[in-house]
Amino acid sequence: MNYNSNSSMRHSASRKPKRVVDVNVMGNPIPSAAPTTAPYNPYESFPIAAPNPNSAPLTTDYRGPFPQGPVDQYPQQPFLGNQPQNHAPPGHQPFNVLSQPVVQDMALQYGQQLASTGRKVVEKEIEKYVPVSKLKYYFAVDTKYVVSKLGLLFFPFSHTDWSIKYEQDNPVQPRYEINAPDLYIPVMAYVTYVVVAGLVLGMQDRFTPEQIGIYASSALAWTLVEMAVYMATLYITNIKTSLRTLDILAYSGYKYVGIILSVLISLIFANTGYYIVLLYCSLALAFFLVRALKAQVLSEHQNDPRQTTHYGTDVTAVGSKRRLYFLLFVALTQPLLSWWLSLHLVKATPPPSS
Repeated sequence: MNYNSNSSMRHSASRKPKRVVDVNVMGNPIPSAAPTTAPYNPYESFPIAAPNPNSAPLTTDYRGPFPQGPVDQYPQQPFLGNQPQNHAPPGHQPFNVLSQPVVQDMALQYGQQLASTGRKVVEKEIEKYVPVSKLKYYFAVDTKYVVSKLGLLFFPFSHTDWSIKYEQDNPVQPRYEINAPDLYIPVMAYVTYVVVAGLVLGMQDRFTPEQIGIYASSALAWTLVEMAVYMATLYITNIKTSLRTLDILAYSGYKYVGIILSVLISLIFANTGYYIVLLYCSLALAFFLVRALKAQVLSEHQNDPRQTTHYGTDVTAVGSKRRLYFLLFVALTQPLLSWWLSLHLVKATPPPSS
């Protein structure tokens, strides 16, 4: 009899398993083992100490920078509806483009460029009526030049070189050339003449504010008249010179230097001292004008190589006479105007008391 151990297993595998409807038939399940550790509690490792009865009660209401107190004492914010609120932290500065250094530098450069452009436009408009660029030449002086030029006006007899130096077809500035005409001394002398006139009138008890305006306007009017006469004379006589209008204005303004000295001397030596000083200043001024203008009026005519004649008349000789007459005319009118502008200031001056 053969015994096969796998036969029982084959029969049992072919059978269908029973479906258990009643759970109780299966008996009690095996109880699961109880957990060996309790659930993790993070607060167990940090024991809480007992409160100190002597300490202040703990306040959990944080109210920021506002003082502690009832809620109704806090400032209430107005209701803004759906408008966005500013939740920036305190002390936070909003971003400002104009505060950036690059923007400030650009604005500064733009402002400088705008100011430069405006200045050029203004100078161009003013240049149409007043030759500002040419006036700068006549005021390019210094203290040494002023002192030397005043000495030349009072003592011109010892001066030998009256020529004016040129640099690239332009005359050298007065500060480097004593023979060059300037407008600084004539303008300052004109202002000083008005001040001295007010001083003399005050010492004679004839001072009024209107008198100062009359003397200032009268001197200015006479200057304009003599300028017009000189320019008309040059045009009528057809004399071509290197003199410019501002040159003639400068030479005609030097007479105020002698007028001021004569009027001041009259305060000490009365009319006698006035006439003596005025006579000397007039002679010195006439000599100065003849020698200074001769270098500019006669120089072009003498250097002209053309010697032409017209109907037996030497044109060169005729032109030379016209230029010489013009020099004498200027040299004589300046002393006369000096006497006319200063006579009414000394005619009523009382003699000094002994």
